[in-house]
Amino acid sequence: MADILEEIIANKRQEIEYLRAPKASLRQALLNSETGIIAEFKRRSPSKGWIKADGRADVIPLSYERHGAAALSILVDEHYFGGSAQYIRQARSAGVTLPILYKEFIVDELQLYDAALCGASAVLLIAACLTTAQARTLIATAHSLGLEVLLEMHDESELEYADLSPDLCGINNRHLGSFVTDVDTSFRLAERLPDDVVKVSESGISDPQTLRLLRQAGFRGFLIGEAFMRTPDPGLTLAQFINYNKI
Repeated sequence: MADILEEIIANKRQEIEYLRAPKASLRQALLNSETGIIAEFKRRSPSKGWIKADGRADVIPLSYERHGAAALSILVDEHYFGGSAQYIRQARSAGVTLPILYKEFIVDELQLYDAALCGASAVLLIAACLTTAQARTLIATAHSLGLEVLLEMHDESELEYADLSPDLCGINNRHLGSFVTDVDTSFRLAERLPDDVVKVSESGISDPQTLRLLRQAGFRGFLIGEAFMRTPDPGLTLAQFINYNKI
């Protein structure tokens, strides 16, 4: 009979090799995509309450992938957004292969290790939550773990964070203090970002025409959650959104 300890250790070494393996690139997925849609699995919002309390992470993310998403975003914060890192594991176990953004309010390096362990491809860093020194350290740690970084800004005062060389720069159209959403924020700040950066517009995108205009303004990624999650079949709604965008 084989030594069970040897079997366990051999299996653990395989798991470690999986963690070391290159992760699907969010940046490259957006550059290669015709739509650039990052479809979000979001069950709850602090300002609007439950969006889809019965939403399943082993169903909706895979449906997003099958219906044309370029990448996925999965909320991790539990208290305010009804999220969990376990949802990323469930999505991967269900067969999701697309890049997944670990969407969380990251303030400590430990969260980056959690992202790497649960199967994420990239992490969100929010300028409003971090000093530039903290962001620089977190970016370095994320890269050492094989994770890409989407660095999110909201106004002119935060544009200096783009100089930290994140993999992608996001403009959040929703003010995180008041939760007021204005897509004009993306249009206003787009030309202030470096020309060579991959730009992502986040929040408030609910119609294909807005996406077209944002792409013309230089954006390659479009994070959309509530517009899909509030419908009976988020994956099908994504497909309809994409098909309308082709008209």
